[in-house]
Amino acid sequence: GILQHPDGTVLKQLQPPPRGPREQEFYNKVYDSNCCDSVLLELREYLPKYFGVWSPPTAPNDTYLKLEDVTRKFNKPCIMDVKIGQKSYDPYASAEKIQQQVSKYPLMEEIGFLVLGMRVYHVSSDSYETQNQHYGRSLTKETVKEGISKFFHNGYCLRKDAIAASIRKVQHIMDWFEGQEQLNFYASSLLFVYEGLCQATTVRLSDVALAEKRGVPKGLLSGGDILEYNNNIHVIGATENGKIEASVGKGLSRFYALHKKAYSKRPRGQLSLKVETLEQDVWKSSARIAQERLNGNVLPQLEKVFCHVPAELKETPAVEVRMIDFAHVFPSDTKDEGYIYGLKNLITVLQNILDS
Repeated sequence: GILQHPDGTVLKQLQPPPRGPREQEFYNKVYDSNCCDSVLLELREYLPKYFGVWSPPTAPNDTYLKLEDVTRKFNKPCIMDVKIGQKSYDPYASAEKIQQQVSKYPLMEEIGFLVLGMRVYHVSSDSYETQNQHYGRSLTKETVKEGISKFFHNGYCLRKDAIAASIRKVQHIMDWFEGQEQLNFYASSLLFVYEGLCQATTVRLSDVALAEKRGVPKGLLSGGDILEYNNNIHVIGATENGKIEASVGKGLSRFYALHKKAYSKRPRGQLSLKVETLEQDVWKSSARIAQERLNGNVLPQLEKVFCHVPAELKETPAVEVRMIDFAHVFPSDTKDEGYIYGLKNLITVLQNILDS
């Protein structure tokens, strides 16, 4: 497995020959200090940084690749490993190896990718849900969209901001593949990471639940702080029967004013229409909330207001998409059509999730 080095990098043990030396050679080539190949220099953007090899003092014959920990900057990292390509075996695989790989997931050639596992942070329970490779291999053409959308759901809502950012990053990787004809990748993966602790939609949700349970006086949390979401959503108070009333204050327009500045370069008509339409939708939601005594839980109603804000109007989420696993990378003189096919299909699925 992957080990953690005290300096914050991760250690991946070198696999037996020829896979391990081949992966090491790949990293050495891409990260050669004398490299002047523009294709390889751009490729560095999509890989974990490489810091050479390392061996423990107690076992000098054990060799590890020393790599950047892509998850290090995240508080609650949500992680998904997706194998890309129509074939998970390389051109030199034996007939037995080919049969073994195909039998693991016969749909690989048709779908072009395979979910190897995921770890998703759920805000409601402050815990992680994990899925292993058996989950991915159970997905069909009909269920793969639903299967991947599970990775972007935090227990309250679908993280469309993270989906949109992921699509952009996968598109950059596909653009690189479309422009290079010197390497083909087999059994390689994309590592998706996004921040599960989303401030825009889940700020202090635990405090809301606590306020509900304890019946904290009007709008105050246990620490005496005013309960406020983005300066707009307030828990007004707990009624005698434990129900919560909520309202969305008029300060909501200030929340979007911050985003207007960032998009001031857009055509005026396009931007104002988008923001005005958005605010109208939010006011409708706020009126509905104000008219209802929410049945013991304010969160489902708040989710309707904030979890479906158009992705381009939210702050850019913390998202990483990196290529990993290079034990089966080979020189080539053609485009890697199998990998490109998988990327295109994956982008299509992500876009369908975003649009649904």
